Amino acid sequence: MGSVNNEEEMDLIEEKWTKEAILYVNGVRKVLPDGFAHLTLLEYLRDSGLIGTKLGCGEGGCGACTVMISHYDKRQKKCVHYAVNACLAPLYSVEGMHVITVEGVGNRKHGLHPIQETLARVHGSQCGFCTPGFIMSMYALLRSSQTLPTEEQIEESLSGNLCRCTGYRPIVDAFRVFSKTNDALYTNISSQSLKEGEFVCPSTGKPCSCGKSYKPVSYSEIHGTTYTEKELIFPPELLLRKLNPLCLNGFGGLKWYRPLQLQHVLDLKAKYPDAKLLVGNSEVGIEVRLKRMNYPVLISVMHVPELNALSVKDDGLEIGAAVRLTELLNTLRKVVLMERAEHETSSCKAFIEQLKWFAGTQIKNVGSVGGNICTASPISDLNPLWMASSAKFQIIDCKGNIRMTPAEEFFLGYRKVDLARDEILLSVFLPWTRPFEYVKEFKQAHRREDDIAIVNAGMRVYLEEKGEEWVVSDASIVYGGVAPLSLSARKTKEFIIGKNWSQELLQGALKILQTDVIIKEGAPGGMVEFRKSLTLSFFFKFFLWVSHQMDAIKTSVPSSHLSAVQTFHRPSVIGSQDYEIIKQGTSVGAPEVHLSSRLQWGFTASKLPNSFKTPTAFLANHSSSSHAVVHDITIPLFASAIACLTGLIAFAYDLPSRAYCLILGPSTSPEVTGEAEYADDTPMPPIGLHAALVLSRKPHARILSIDDSGARSSPGFVGVYFSDDVPGENDIGPIVADEELFASEFVTCVGQVIGVVVSDTHENAKIAARKVHVEYEELPAILSIQEAIDAKSFHPNTEKCLRKGDVDICFQSGQCDKIIEGEVHVGGQEHFYLEPHSSLVWTMDGGNEVHMISSTQAPQKHQKYVSHVLGLPMSKVVCKTKRIGGGFGGKESRSAFLAAAASVPSYLLNRPVKITLDRDIDMMITGQRHSFLGKYKVGFTNSGKVLALDLEIYNGAGNSLDLSLAVLERAMFHSDNVYEIPNMRIFGRVCFTNFPSHTAFRGFGSPQGMLITEHWIQRVAVELGKSPEEIREINFQGEGSIMHYSQQLQHCTLLPLWNELKLSCDFLKARQEADQFNVNNRWKKRGVAMVPTKFGISFATKFMNQAGALVNVYTDGTVLVTHGGVEMGQGLHTKVAQVAASAFNIPLSSVFISETSTDKVPNSSPTSASANSDMYGAAVLDACEQIKARMEPVTSIHNFNSFAELASVCFMQRIDLSAHGFYITPEIGFDWTTGKGNPFSYFTYGGAFAEVEIDTLTGDFHTRTANVILDLGYSLNPAIDIGQIEGAFVQGLGWVALEELKWGDADHKWVPPGCLLTCGPGNYKIPSLNDVPFKFHVSLLKGHPNVTAIHSSKAVGEPPFFLASAVFFAIKDAIIAARAEAGHNEWFPLDNPATPERIRMACLDEFTAPFASSDYHPKISI
Repeated sequence: MGSVNNEEEMDLIEEKWTKEAILYVNGVRKVLPDGFAHLTLLEYLRDSGLIGTKLGCGEGGCGACTVMISHYDKRQKKCVHYAVNACLAPLYSVEGMHVITVEGVGNRKHGLHPIQETLARVHGSQCGFCTPGFIMSMYALLRSSQTLPTEEQIEESLSGNLCRCTGYRPIVDAFRVFSKTNDALYTNISSQSLKEGEFVCPSTGKPCSCGKSYKPVSYSEIHGTTYTEKELIFPPELLLRKLNPLCLNGFGGLKWYRPLQLQHVLDLKAKYPDAKLLVGNSEVGIEVRLKRMNYPVLISVMHVPELNALSVKDDGLEIGAAVRLTELLNTLRKVVLMERAEHETSSCKAFIEQLKWFAGTQIKNVGSVGGNICTASPISDLNPLWMASSAKFQIIDCKGNIRMTPAEEFFLGYRKVDLARDEILLSVFLPWTRPFEYVKEFKQAHRREDDIAIVNAGMRVYLEEKGEEWVVSDASIVYGGVAPLSLSARKTKEFIIGKNWSQELLQGALKILQTDVIIKEGAPGGMVEFRKSLTLSFFFKFFLWVSHQMDAIKTSVPSSHLSAVQTFHRPSVIGSQDYEIIKQGTSVGAPEVHLSSRLQWGFTASKLPNSFKTPTAFLANHSSSSHAVVHDITIPLFASAIACLTGLIAFAYDLPSRAYCLILGPSTSPEVTGEAEYADDTPMPPIGLHAALVLSRKPHARILSIDDSGARSSPGFVGVYFSDDVPGENDIGPIVADEELFASEFVTCVGQVIGVVVSDTHENAKIAARKVHVEYEELPAILSIQEAIDAKSFHPNTEKCLRKGDVDICFQSGQCDKIIEGEVHVGGQEHFYLEPHSSLVWTMDGGNEVHMISSTQAPQKHQKYVSHVLGLPMSKVVCKTKRIGGGFGGKESRSAFLAAAASVPSYLLNRPVKITLDRDIDMMITGQRHSFLGKYKVGFTNSGKVLALDLEIYNGAGNSLDLSLAVLERAMFHSDNVYEIPNMRIFGRVCFTNFPSHTAFRGFGSPQGMLITEHWIQRVAVELGKSPEEIREINFQGEGSIMHYSQQLQHCTLLPLWNELKLSCDFLKARQEADQFNVNNRWKKRGVAMVPTKFGISFATKFMNQAGALVNVYTDGTVLVTHGGVEMGQGLHTKVAQVAASAFNIPLSSVFISETSTDKVPNSSPTSASANSDMYGAAVLDACEQIKARMEPVTSIHNFNSFAELASVCFMQRIDLSAHGFYITPEIGFDWTTGKGNPFSYFTYGGAFAEVEIDTLTGDFHTRTANVILDLGYSLNPAIDIGQIEGAFVQGLGWVALEELKWGDADHKWVPPGCLLTCGPGNYKIPSLNDVPFKFHVSLLKGHPNVTAIHSSKAVGEPPFFLASAVFFAIKDAIIAARAEAGHNEWFPLDNPATPERIRMACLDEFTAPFASSDYHPKISI
């Protein structure tokens, strides 16, 4: 192989390489200038105005930035389409390709794609921020599929997308239809080719009678094309255009090369030995962004043929280093299914299984084999398998010399490999396995899907028959996650080679493994005991699996052990929703789609003749209409794939005197088209600046000096501001002003704001902020609740106590047959709203006014903070919020200081300033759900009746009070859950710790208080040998019960709800079946549990229970509503609009909800506490009633054909058609000095049943079934309420079983003190689609109207969250069964989240015994 002799020759070649880069975006040709090599595709798209592609995390972990890439693959000789994370894709990596964003799939001008349509229809979008990403993942699957995708393929395609709102079930339901249709949209068949009257049912793909009455109306009849023709094709220019090598540049001297020949790669490597080779940038992108690593030269090898070779040979599979993981997976599946003998593909099957859980689809679509290998991550899922499978790596140097090295010898140390600076990995050779040679993969992660491993392994054994025995001829045992590199257990390997495959071999190998794999205490990653136990568990599983493969030859594995080796195959999610529709007026009670995701219609009021009152007759006479409405729910007529889902029915709407029908026009659905604007989507003015924060790096320290000279010399720098620059007051706080906007003398947590930098770009602002150097004098830090208690570190005036009866007398009187004492540790939780915090602040009228657009639940707090720090009256500060991409409490109080920080430079410079937090910074500085410590003493009788509870609860507030006292108070109110306890004493304190201030989160302390209660309820059951459900029922509260805060229960529906839940889940049968399963299975166990809840509705602070609204009626009959609440996916705007529509007896489509703005409705309470539909709905109703009262004299005299006619006449008669409505929640208030009052307006009751299955050897679990039932009175919108229940349940499941915050504290010394380790989707795992219960049933209690709230409804947002604890206690029930089999029947504590570590280490057996005692307690940050 020839090579370039010197750098000058290479320079000459580079000069010939093109600097002309082109790209097609949604069918439009774009020329990419030189100098953009530092940009990602996401940055380019958003800067180009394509805001549908969202920035959620910036590290490829959430899928919000998903787009589809299309390019012509010369090797396959076809166009390929696949989804990618635009946040990781370098801009020039897609040169010569076609990028399709959500705007290119469907939009307001050209109509919706069926994918968008069906997702909107089935309530698959709530806050909407993640929606474009899901649509693009599904779209890419359909475009790339040669045949109909299966339900499994659909769910797999969504594995890289996260949603925090919906609970995933409606998304899966929406997309499932595409696996059942004939998918004509993706063929060359036009609807015009259908025979007259022919109708194909989209559910079956077969002729169907459901369409006989109607003529399908497609876009071909309306616009002259069909969706088949409207689909964006691959641009012909790109088919004809010759691919050229690229030599381009970027910011800071960055060079970007795209060679097309292997020799050019080698020459570039010779010239730039430290250059990074990349394909998908999935690792380098993370290193550059999060680890601040600098790579001046990047070489894209995506198009080098030799590196992309993938060939099946007689002796194995040869895989080019640049082969993408998805391509490898598809090839392996093809090999296994069709091309090779079964005994040859054992290693292939192992790779298939490991790749399934390796990462999300978007990452696998671009990540390369060689990239994963050469990264040499100690937790790589594939490297242990390469080593175990006897793979060989082909390496080539810059002179063309090739050498082979065994994979087992390639990894030298932490991220060090056997590659010289002038060498690259050329290919990988994977040999076929021999008869009786077995390869198996193992992996345990926090979350099964799209997660990095805690420990993984690849194991191989080759058995040969000698006499009557099977002897190990060769073997390999390799672990990841136990050392700085993938580690071969050489001693164990040497021990088993030459020995008979027997129990003796197993026991001997397990002993040697304990010394072969050593993880030292305090090792990075922690969980030392768990990781050690996994090394034994994996080998035990491998032994059983191999033995099972040999069943036909050797003695079979006992049937009770088979569950340990059975591969997990998740069934598709099955959901059911059961509710009644109690319709009140035109809209209230109807299951309407979210306003933000429904179709906003242009309409005309057309008089409906009496002869056309039937839907069929009307449709026949208006066949050119593209849509129709049934009960004001929009129905598409253009796509048969969607039509059968909903039915083709027109809606005849009767006004008081005449019948009218809506003739509907073109549609807009902003969330599903990506056109819904969030704060960060607001276009920046030309003179706008970007802000980045200067943050503390110490948990507690004195600031000695600040040197900002580095920032001032940074590119694009405009200004830097500290405490002395604040025009007004520097002290801030939502209740108590115990925080500083910019720290002046002391810092009290890592991430505390010291100052703010503004620059011309977001990236330049971050770079400049990092260059501000702060000198500290470190001071002692308090890093846990227990440390705070020991040091008496409490926030001032936060000691609270509630009493009922006399606890001390009860304990001393002898009434209690038993008394127990214990502690409960309750973990925190990150909000992980998909939209990070963002605000755009600008001045008006020469700086006399300040306006802002913010992502916040509390615009009034933003207004107040900004006016305070700028020294302006609140009347000169306006905050607007159109919608936010999730909040969950995290944007209630902790968003205001960010807007205030940005307002300082905006005001002083008189220029617009935008601040948008990166995900890691957002998680680090804005606070989480409070962790709690509960100390209980409970007295009870032998029958299970609880007589006394003495409880101390502490929450970790962080470095400021924020809302922590209110959170503690609500936890104290809910510390009885639903139980009648005659004697109670609850004492609470708010702990000061040196962490960022924790804040509101869905439930606001109630879930923590109730979880502590359910812990001791479960312990009472163990002490008495009864079931927890029996103990719960014995102690239920009922009608008239007096709470420990003196409020009396009225209209209590707990018992009928509980009985309905027991009936629906057939609890006794479920219990028996779980017990029988556990008898038959040693290493997998099932558990069941039923848990109730009672959630008090209202703000616990009386003055906050008020709401205002402004209603304007226009002369065309439309209504504009503005209120003080914020839409964040919970459906508040939709419910409020329904109230207005029913009040005026008009269709919902006539009501529009404007943005929330402090200059329209002043002094609004934050949108939280679940009561906003109650309050703002009532305020809107009040305004509507005022207007109706003014209209009444006119309506009493005249009959009108339409509401528009009525409004016009009222206008002509000078009747005011605008009204301000107001509502206060009646009869509430609580006095803490007396401990008496009614803190809540009413209670929402609920119950849940869960069945889980755990793997006792690894701690893995899945939820088989969840039944949830809530009493929501007469629901304002049952479909939205069901969505809230499902979303809350899955979010709660994350809290109790998945999501663990890890801080630098005494239990995690390998994390820097006070720092948050879990500050991004890489380390912090919220539930994914794979975590949804297999069977997910949700129902609403029927026949119980709520006499207290508007239209007899009840609040829904927070109450269902706690019901996910049924999963937690089902897990504990399964662990109890596992421990019993090992002879341990005593009670044991289990902290939440019940992660795999906690589950596995609680399942005591011979594999945990060498590393942990029976009372071992995994570490937790609280």
